[in-house]
Amino acid sequence: MTARSSLSLNKLVDVLKASAETTRMRLLVLLSSGDLTVTDLTDILGQSQPRISRHLKLLTEAGLIERYQEGAWAWFRLRREGDAARLARRIIEEASSGDAVIARDQSRLGQVRAARADKAMAYFSRNAEGWDSLRRLHVGEAEVEKALREMVGEAPVDSLLDLGTGTGRLLQLFESLYRHGMGIDASREMLAVARSNLEKSGISKASIRLGDIFNLPLESGGFDLVTVHQVLHYLDEPQFAISEAARMLRPGGRLLIVDFAPHGIDALRHDHHHARLGFSHETMADWFKAAGLEVVETRDLQPEKGDEALTVTIWLARDRRMEIAGEAPVKIAARRA
Repeated sequence: MTARSSLSLNKLVDVLKASAETTRMRLLVLLSSGDLTVTDLTDILGQSQPRISRHLKLLTEAGLIERYQEGAWAWFRLRREGDAARLARRIIEEASSGDAVIARDQSRLGQVRAARADKAMAYFSRNAEGWDSLRRLHVGEAEVEKALREMVGEAPVDSLLDLGTGTGRLLQLFESLYRHGMGIDASREMLAVARSNLEKSGISKASIRLGDIFNLPLESGGFDLVTVHQVLHYLDEPQFAISEAARMLRPGGRLLIVDFAPHGIDALRHDHHHARLGFSHETMADWFKAAGLEVVETRDLQPEKGDEALTVTIWLARDRRMEIAGEAPVKIAARRA
């Protein structure tokens, strides 16, 4: 059953005024299909940047869209929560895809995304050889992903956060489980790859953000599931990344980490910039405990025997706080922000 809106009369009029203009309506329709920059929107609509920016400001003030910064780039997207956002989506649904203006906008959107995808794939191709050489040292991705799905289960979650999202693969893998997903990465090039992959997959309920895994640009306690896939071995102090990931969890939320078991392939330090040569179960358990988490399950996925082989380990941990109706969550040890 659709939630009933509780907008006041004045707010309802404000929302309708904000959307009742041709350019702003076109902007809403475009943003309903994913995050876009001002440059993207000016290219698609063929209007000046000041004019597009003015319309975006009005839509933001009305609570229909939101803006976030990624370095020098400003990105915009439809708001996902709130009565104004729900009304905006209902208005967008009434717009006919057969309308000549909307159809032209969608065609231009496809061209903009294709150009972005070409740039992203060029970066991916330049680095693919190194990534392929590393993948040959451990079990196949299909086996890892099968284990991830088994450990997470099929129960739906409201929100998923993928840290160090890379190509956005986990946002694709768990797409059927979450209502809203977000991927964070420190590399603008990888963010472009992830956005391109999500767009190709038709996934509009996940967004991509630039961010520091040690200091995430997000409020605490907003996610049911946080994933960290093959990231920790690049970090000098991975325990602080675990603490920051734990800060993102709602009471009872889960943290899923994929990385390598301890190994002695020192060449990975030089060839692939690994700061850590794997992690033991004991070390990870200590870091989880310090972050207020308890280990739920671990799996070691061992490759066929070889002189140089990597065991992939998956750790699933849960926030120890319990959310009880009418009571505040149990406090846990302070974490580094």
